Amino acid sequence: MPRTPMALLSPADQERLRALRRMKAIAIGALVFMAVVFVFAFAFQERLGWLGYVRAAAEGGMVGALADWFAVTALFRRPLGLPIPHTAIIPNRKDEIGRTLGEFVETNFLAADVVRTKLATTAIARRAGEWLQHPSTGSGTSHAERVAAEGATIATAVLNALSDDDVRDLIADLAREHLVQPEWGPPAGVWLEKIVDADAHHGAVDLAADSIATWLDSNAGSFTGLVSRRLPSWVPRLAHRFVDDTVYHEAVKFVHAVQDDPQHPARLAIDGYLARLADNLQNDPATRAKLENAKASLFDSPRVGALAAEAWNTAKAGLLTALADPASGLRVRAARAVQEVGERLTTDAALQTRVDTWVSEAAVFLVDRYRHDIASIITETVERWDPAETTEKIELMVGRDLQYIRLNGTVVGALAGLAIFSIAQAVIPGV
Repeated sequence: MPRTPMALLSPADQERLRALRRMKAIAIGALVFMAVVFVFAFAFQERLGWLGYVRAAAEGGMVGALADWFAVTALFRRPLGLPIPHTAIIPNRKDEIGRTLGEFVETNFLAADVVRTKLATTAIARRAGEWLQHPSTGSGTSHAERVAAEGATIATAVLNALSDDDVRDLIADLAREHLVQPEWGPPAGVWLEKIVDADAHHGAVDLAADSIATWLDSNAGSFTGLVSRRLPSWVPRLAHRFVDDTVYHEAVKFVHAVQDDPQHPARLAIDGYLARLADNLQNDPATRAKLENAKASLFDSPRVGALAAEAWNTAKAGLLTALADPASGLRVRAARAVQEVGERLTTDAALQTRVDTWVSEAAVFLVDRYRHDIASIITETVERWDPAETTEKIELMVGRDLQYIRLNGTVVGALAGLAIFSIAQAVIPGV
């Protein structure tokens, strides 16, 4: 009988234990009944001849009951504690049973053809798509939203598990490798040359001219004293005002002329300067060296590290906030994307075929490559079990059915004893 206290057993195991005890009581009761019948028949068979048949049946029933009791008990423990060979089979051969079970599963269940045949009859993609589209049972959220929520939880855990220092160092290294270390001059020259050739810079010149004109219209007072304060002291005050106004109006006139004339000399000068700059950035070592020196002073190591830290901290904080809020744009778009995937999986036959094929091939690959490792879980788990605990587990699972063997042995033994005695009486009368 299992020695684990009832309180430590699961409800299912407690029910199995009660059923096992009932069947053991019934089997023992059948044996006791046969013994009582045998004693009665043996005592009175001289007076009543037909009791000889009853005695033979009871005798056969006791033999069958005892034989099957011995067989069933020998599986789990030594009968009566006697060191009889080939008894207590389960505790003594636990490890071998585990290895055999693991080999059986590996050979018959973790075979490529078995897995492929099973998956070929399962519409994996379509079922997954239908599941993603249906609302979650018992809640107001859909399965797609649940998937997005679980994904957000995993992403949050990954972000929190990452080392900020390591990520900042990685960003800084990537920035140096792909942004700072490469020479800027030739790519910038090519880029600028294409802009000039396409006249794409004219919009920037127009914007600059418009901005300057707007500023001049609103800041006429800024020209007061701009030039006149540099005039000699003997120049009359009236001339001061005249000079400042003249400079202001000339500046306004110049800017308006630039705005109105697409071929204004200032515009042409800008075009020429940009064209020369584009050529120098590609071909003039001095210009390229100046740009590299400016880049090096702007992106020195401490500054790159600070920029990487700021970029990572900002990105991480934003992601964590968005992942934690079910109503955030990130979560909503993720759930919508999962929902759309579910819809495609249920309607797109070509996609279903690709997904089913991919899953089948992946499963077959994993089974072929790792089936021994998977099966070894069974072997190693059984090896770690305590022999007594293993015996109790197995007895709880199959012990009730084995007690039927004892009961059947009692009945079959009684019938066999009756048949043998009857045949003997028929062949050799008076025995």
